[in-house]
Amino acid sequence: MVLSFLAEWMMKMFFLSFLLQATLSLNPDDPNVCSHWESYAVTVQESYAHPFDQIYYTRCTDILNWFKCTRHRISYKTAYRRGLRTMYRRRSQCCPGYYENGDVCIPLCTEECVHGRCVSPDTCHCEPGWGGTDCSSGCDSDHWGPHCSNRCQCQNGALCNPITGACVCADGYRGWRCEDFCEPGTHGKGCQLPCQCHNGATCDPRTGECHCAPGYTGVYCEEQCPPGSHGAHCDLRCPCQNGGTCHHITGECSCPPGWMGVVCAQPCPPGTFGINCSQNCPCHHGGQCDHVTGRCQCAAGYMGDRCQEECPIGTFGFQCSQRCDCQNGAQCSPASGACVCDPGYKGPRCQERLCPEGLHGPQCTKPCPCNVTNTLSCHPVSGVCTCHAGWASPHCNESCPAGSYGEGCRLVCACQNGADCHSITGSCTCAPGFMGEVCAMPCASGTYGPNCSSVCNCKNGGTCSPIDGTCTCKEGWQGIDCSLPCPTGTWGLNCNETCTCSNGAACSPIDGTCSCSPGWLGDTCEQPCPDGTYGLNCSERCDCSHADGCNPVTGHCCCLAGWTGVRCDSTCPPGHWGPNCSISCSCENGGSCSPEDGTCECAPGYRGPLCQRICPPGFYGHSCNQPCPLCVHSSGPCHHVTGHCDCLPGFSGSLCNQVSTVRGTPSALRLETRFPELCVERPGQISESPAT
Repeated sequence: MVLSFLAEWMMKMFFLSFLLQATLSLNPDDPNVCSHWESYAVTVQESYAHPFDQIYYTRCTDILNWFKCTRHRISYKTAYRRGLRTMYRRRSQCCPGYYENGDVCIPLCTEECVHGRCVSPDTCHCEPGWGGTDCSSGCDSDHWGPHCSNRCQCQNGALCNPITGACVCADGYRGWRCEDFCEPGTHGKGCQLPCQCHNGATCDPRTGECHCAPGYTGVYCEEQCPPGSHGAHCDLRCPCQNGGTCHHITGECSCPPGWMGVVCAQPCPPGTFGINCSQNCPCHHGGQCDHVTGRCQCAAGYMGDRCQEECPIGTFGFQCSQRCDCQNGAQCSPASGACVCDPGYKGPRCQERLCPEGLHGPQCTKPCPCNVTNTLSCHPVSGVCTCHAGWASPHCNESCPAGSYGEGCRLVCACQNGADCHSITGSCTCAPGFMGEVCAMPCASGTYGPNCSSVCNCKNGGTCSPIDGTCTCKEGWQGIDCSLPCPTGTWGLNCNETCTCSNGAACSPIDGTCSCSPGWLGDTCEQPCPDGTYGLNCSERCDCSHADGCNPVTGHCCCLAGWTGVRCDSTCPPGHWGPNCSISCSCENGGSCSPEDGTCECAPGYRGPLCQRICPPGFYGHSCNQPCPLCVHSSGPCHHVTGHCDCLPGFSGSLCNQVSTVRGTPSALRLETRFPELCVERPGQISESPAT
């Protein structure tokens, strides 16, 4: 009965805890939690009294069956069975329109609140700037705030922040309602951009576009109106003529030199020229000046910048461009060209003599004193001789002086560089080394002499004199034809410089630079190759192992003492040591010497500088540092090489402590009898047990 009671109690507690868990899953204080009672069936195990027939034996009352009698009685025992039981529990759940979220009930909106939150069933509370049943619609441009309930106050196309209502001004505007244009000099969003306009232009506050002042153009109004235009937008055409330019703003004409008037249509008045006709003409003798440049246009018979000079003798007319045709020394008028005859001549060109040819004087009675062959004419009055071209002196019997030629020897020869000038024609005969019409050009390279007809013979880039062919040698060469190089140790022009190269270096005969021999460096080859290098220009690297560098010329390794081989990577062969392994070892008794310094490494059993002495008594082996074992019956200490004991006759063993077997008497007995002390160990020595 107790067991059945415990089982039933545990079952009830289980279901009670389950019921409490179910009812306490939601917060009962949540106003959105609703509750109700619900029934449910559970399977339970219950106890009951189970009857059974119990048989037992008792003493019989029947005397015939006195031994035992069978009796029956009904007994009960506790049994268990399964059954269904209806139970009730308080059920908490979210009220209609709400759903569970943890231990609370939250409202359910059929449509998701896109920009807001669900505050009651199918009811959204929108974030500022959003509206609609599901908060998915942004506020239009005229409203802001929660559910777009506030009206915007922005102007000039400004946008209203749908959340705060703050105005986002369009480009070019400012103010809390965007009611004002940007301040002058700024433009764009937030009026943050500086205007870039020049020359008094205004800037569009929205786009920054420049509105140019009259007379300017370009993106930033940085350019004046193109030539020929002026005014606002450069739309007006300039009226200026004759190359006049107009002011880019006012259109007022600025006349070029030589012109005047409102539109530059009038030339300067006579006698003036230049800018604004402000300069006076400088022309003389009736010359007129150009109204633009002021250049004089001379009257007939005059020339020069200011028409201050008469035409040269023999010329006349405008710009003195015509030649006079007067004869016998007559002069012509510089303006008209009319001949003015000297006394003794007549005719339009003064070509007729008053006296017969060969006579002169007032009565034409005096004969002329002129050389007839070289004389052109004799003056009919004075008898002065007029010589043929190329002749001079009072009687025309001498050729023209040097440097002159032609009629009256009045023309100057143009020949240069000592050339001879023909007295009649003025043609030049060039001196050796020159050529050309006036002998101004030297002979072409490689030629010389009269008429540059000879060929130069200079070698190795030498140049020859165009006059006589003498060679001027280049640096590094000498000799008549520059065929000989400078002697060893010299260089330069005419081989006058002395080489300073050292250590067998070659010297350039041209500039004296040194070409160093292998193993040397420096301007004068005075520096040996740095350690580890050798050869020409010290460009090779030494390839040595145990060496004190290498030969700077050949690269041969300078082996350290004790090493040999091309790369000094081999030790000296046995029996040799020292530099180049050139010293023979003097070690005795099989000793080997150090390849570096020749010190002897003695063979076992020997000592001394040359290994000439054996180990001292009592020691043997390498460096004689091994003590001999205790040789008992030995002829002396151990062998200086092997350390073996030299046993006396009748004894054996490594320590000579074993008696050889003698017929009839055991050696051990004799040893024990004669030498009982052999069994005692001595301090500092190691005893060996006799072999058994």
